[in-house]
Amino acid sequence: MPDYEAFSENLISRLKNLEGILFDVDGVLTDGRIIYSEDGHELKHFHVQDGASLKMLMQHNVAIGIITGRRSPIVARRARELGIEHVRQGSDSKAEAIEELIAEGFPGGNLAAVGDDMQDLGMFQHPAVGVSITVPAAHPAIAQTAHITTRRQGGQGVVVDIAEWVLRAKGQWPF
Repeated sequence: MPDYEAFSENLISRLKNLEGILFDVDGVLTDGRIIYSEDGHELKHFHVQDGASLKMLMQHNVAIGIITGRRSPIVARRARELGIEHVRQGSDSKAEAIEELIAEGFPGGNLAAVGDDMQDLGMFQHPAVGVSITVPAAHPAIAQTAHITTRRQGGQGVVVDIAEWVLRAKGQWPF
């Protein structure tokens, strides 16, 4: 769980040149729990600070995308509320989902991917992804592959860390 000052010059350069960030949902933008109500509705917990940080990144011309293996109307709603247009749900292959998003206008290089589980390995290994980011509770194989581990757990403001690091690297951190 590094501080920005501990990042290598190479990593800071890659963060500086980021054009887009792709996020997994469960375990990253949420705490990973899926709760079903008695009437069958699915519930997810999103952190309000993540929403503000996602908007801040978009205001600084960093494209934001969501790729998730599950399908959930709650994810579609959250993306719509935040103005995130690049969303892929029900993705069996997250690498293929990246290709689809790129074909639809998402940046084709200088990307970061944020994930926590084995299904996210395809994002981390995609040639357009130069920075892989995970959370402290990530699957061990993902933790070993990631360039950065956030300070915060999934669903507890992960994007706050990422926004600070990216915007500091770009010289656009307002605080």
